[in-house]
Amino acid sequence: MALSFNTHNPGAFAFGLLGNLISFIVFLAPLPTFIRICKKKSTEGFQSVPYVVALFSAMLWLYYASFKPDETLLVTINSVGCVIEIVYIAIFVAFAPKQIRISTLRFVLLLNFGGFCIILLVTHFLVHGSNRVKVLGWICVAFSISVFAAPLSIIRLVIRTKSVEFMPFSLSFFLTLSAITWLLYGVLLKDIYIALPNVPGFIFGIAQMILYIIYNKHEIAEEMTAAAAAAAATNSDKEKQDSVETIEVIITEVNNEDKDKNLEVNGLIRNPNHV
Repeated sequence: MALSFNTHNPGAFAFGLLGNLISFIVFLAPLPTFIRICKKKSTEGFQSVPYVVALFSAMLWLYYASFKPDETLLVTINSVGCVIEIVYIAIFVAFAPKQIRISTLRFVLLLNFGGFCIILLVTHFLVHGSNRVKVLGWICVAFSISVFAAPLSIIRLVIRTKSVEFMPFSLSFFLTLSAITWLLYGVLLKDIYIALPNVPGFIFGIAQMILYIIYNKHEIAEEMTAAAAAAAATNSDKEKQDSVETIEVIITEVNNEDKDKNLEVNGLIRNPNHV
């Protein structure tokens, strides 16, 4: 496949470049996770499924781009994506426990090798001409929509826990921005297979950001309430302490007065003629 840029459509070219940049940032988003895995030499509770699926998606789009002219921008980002995801999976397998390592390798062989080979054979031998691009395009659409639907589990978790701990705003923002740029890229190229899966991607991204704003405010309000309650409790304890100290002072004064009176009485008893 000869690589060439679609310079006769400046709008598509611009959004393609922007899409490459944003998608590259999205691909690098899990980097802190893998730095942590390398430092701790453990995968802890992290899962390999997102990275195996992301690799398969990049492989599909590369195969699709091989049948389309002027799709260098689609090739570049998915080639980079394949390399990054392979590195992530290699690191995960290196530090994963034996059972998880075996299940991860099995999943890679099943999806990225077996699944991709089946699609390759079907589209190469059973589908011919322009129908090949259509079939492959719809396969890419179906899989991409399923990938974009994955955040539904995160959305459900946020609603249930009322916490945005597991849904960072920056990632939701860049995923939404990526969906917008590739949607416009597909529209300008009149390529429905690129544009269509980014519609639900845009919708889910907006939904995540709205939920983040709602539940982040909720968390801030709870933190302020907790801080106010703690301050009130501290003030109450201080008032109680002050009251105790005041009572102790009063008791001490009373005891001193009683002591003085006792001394005075004792003095009179001992010296009855003393005036």
